Amino acid sequence: MAFNLTRRKFLQTASLAAAAVPLSKVVSAETGITKAPLDAMGTHGDQTVVGGICEMCFWRCQLVGKVRDGRLMKLEGNPKSIDNGAAICARGNAGVKLLYDPDRLKYPLKNVGKRGAPTWKRISWQEALDTCGDKLNQVVDKYGAHGISVFPHGASAKYPMHYFERTVGTHNVSEASFFQCRGVRDTAYIATTGKAPGEKVDMPNTKVMFFIGTHIGENVHVSHVKQYIQGLQNGAKLIVADPRFSASAAKADIWVQIKPGTDTAYMLAIMNYLVQNDKYDHDFIENHSYGFEEFSEAIKEWTLEKAAAECDIPAAQIKEVADLLAANAPNVAIHPGRHVTWHGNDFQRQRALACLTGLLGAYYVKGGWVPAKGPKVKGFSWKNHDHGTDYNLNYNQEEEALRHPYAPPGTPSELIRDCAISGKPYPIKGCVVWGQNPMQTIPNQEKMKQVFMQMDFVMCVDIMPTDATLWADILLPEASYLERYDYIKKGTQWNLAETHQQYIAPRMPLVDPMFERKDQVYITNELAKRMGHASEIPVKSLEEMTEKSLASAGLSIAQIKAEDGIHIQPGKDPYSMPEDFEVQLYNDDLADAGFPGAPTYIAVPDVPKGFARLLYGRAPVHTFNRSQNNVWLHNAMPVNPVWVNNEVAGKLGLMDGDTVSVVNSEGVASGTTTTVKVTPGIRKDCVYMYHGYGSTNPALSVGKDQGIDDQKLITILTADPESGCSGMRNNFVKLVKNGKVLDMPA
Repeated sequence: MAFNLTRRKFLQTASLAAAAVPLSKVVSAETGITKAPLDAMGTHGDQTVVGGICEMCFWRCQLVGKVRDGRLMKLEGNPKSIDNGAAICARGNAGVKLLYDPDRLKYPLKNVGKRGAPTWKRISWQEALDTCGDKLNQVVDKYGAHGISVFPHGASAKYPMHYFERTVGTHNVSEASFFQCRGVRDTAYIATTGKAPGEKVDMPNTKVMFFIGTHIGENVHVSHVKQYIQGLQNGAKLIVADPRFSASAAKADIWVQIKPGTDTAYMLAIMNYLVQNDKYDHDFIENHSYGFEEFSEAIKEWTLEKAAAECDIPAAQIKEVADLLAANAPNVAIHPGRHVTWHGNDFQRQRALACLTGLLGAYYVKGGWVPAKGPKVKGFSWKNHDHGTDYNLNYNQEEEALRHPYAPPGTPSELIRDCAISGKPYPIKGCVVWGQNPMQTIPNQEKMKQVFMQMDFVMCVDIMPTDATLWADILLPEASYLERYDYIKKGTQWNLAETHQQYIAPRMPLVDPMFERKDQVYITNELAKRMGHASEIPVKSLEEMTEKSLASAGLSIAQIKAEDGIHIQPGKDPYSMPEDFEVQLYNDDLADAGFPGAPTYIAVPDVPKGFARLLYGRAPVHTFNRSQNNVWLHNAMPVNPVWVNNEVAGKLGLMDGDTVSVVNSEGVASGTTTTVKVTPGIRKDCVYMYHGYGSTNPALSVGKDQGIDDQKLITILTADPESGCSGMRNNFVKLVKNGKVLDMPA
């Protein structure tokens, strides 16, 4: 199976005065405003505004806003939605507090101090854009377009990312959603089935749900959780493999308390058992798979007993899981997961998930993996130019081959950071950070600081003053998702109703932007004019972009507004397998590239004596670091307690609620504290905490120094060989109480 992946294909398949003052004062003062933003201005002028698409997490539920005299008072789910319906989560409700957060960025700012410890001066948009254009041009003139690196994230970052990548011509683009989240999942599935999997599992109609570290119920993606709950209500069995008693493990029929990093061995044993005992789907394997014999030979060493020893779980439990899957096949939902960059052996784990789905014949069937067919809406962005491979860090010019041939679109983060620090094979001296917080998304913060410090110019665009913005030379305030057009959500509902339906829901502003915040099209177009690319600007405004995109589907903004913010049309039956669909159980292209052709277990280092493995995950009322300054959400979950096994805690003299800090095996200390959660629901060789806490930016009046930043403690760097995606759970830690470092018992 040839692997020729572009971002397009990847996504388809898958301050206040001229004087210098501290940022904390710049972003919190409200010159000329005498009332707080949420003060009611009267009881007249109330209206319900449609067209909201949430961005408090990436699931993007459909919203309506309750607006009074131009001020947003409340957010609700759009009752017309066939996706999330009238329901939204705590984060969705708290979007109001993001919108009116007094710490939000308000004006263009120039750093007249040091990177990392800035002193901010409010400047005009004219000066800010002139400076950005001039500095970026200087980088291009001196070093070439490849002298610019881009760290984007979120819906608003797509337009500027495409400008720098396609028009300016740099390969050095690294999206956190690809290289620290789901990229390895999607490329592994593409290498196995030709399609990125999304989370397209038919949970309402399944008989068994199979989760590997999938925290449904804690990620709180509303429509996904609704489908999951519907499946449980309909009688589906639930299998969860997780070192921690997660929200989903709490509902499991079988909880497999697996040793971290050994998930692939666990699945290889299940698959080998199915093959050896003739419990696989013969018809599917004969008609829709490739390489079964080679695959079977490659995995035959993985007996139940061998996997049990490696995974530290009972062999009988692995057999129980395999028998339950086989007895209910093909109506089984093997969930692909989402945030799956764990240990640097993740491509093989995701390949195993895809192959297990194939052995069970669980593609395109009720209760299995079903890529429901959504409507087509054309996007509009910058024209794609061919910039060759000469400056593609992922391309080895001497060997004429990709270093990580199954990388997601863009360039692996570590290749960019290594190049920037070393200057080899070329200098990277400009950096654009747009909506991403690489200080808390990419492992090893000291390395990221080195990257920023050696730059000639750093430009940041964001809504809030994150830790990454401390390193900017120019900091630009962006309009939030509640104040702009941009993203068009489209999809289908096919497994909770008798009739199949599709929907198209563009994001439309619920209120006007305050202060001097601008959107991504305005900022990018102004940069393009200053960098000599005015003739290539594809659209003049976000509204025009939205209008053109909707026109490709025969719709308009006016029509969508008349339809209460969502266009609904008949859908298509998704339960039909394409004749050419094939699962590459053994992939010849992988083997030719020097990687295992069949899913293969790659062991990770064991926990050193006296330490525990640090695990992290999602919090139900926070979206990682993005919501830490939100006062409503902070009140609900102000810190991230560290989970410690009750027997371990007893030996260490720890009690529930004790205050501790953390130090890792490389001597890096957390610097802040959190509380202890004593529980039997965590393996003895692990500790766990929610990700996103411990911000250091003094401009965050709520979130600064609250809880512990787990990513500060992730300093051991690994990159998945096939994809180049980051390993995020490879560090080991000790707890510190009252200044004493506690050795974890063996």
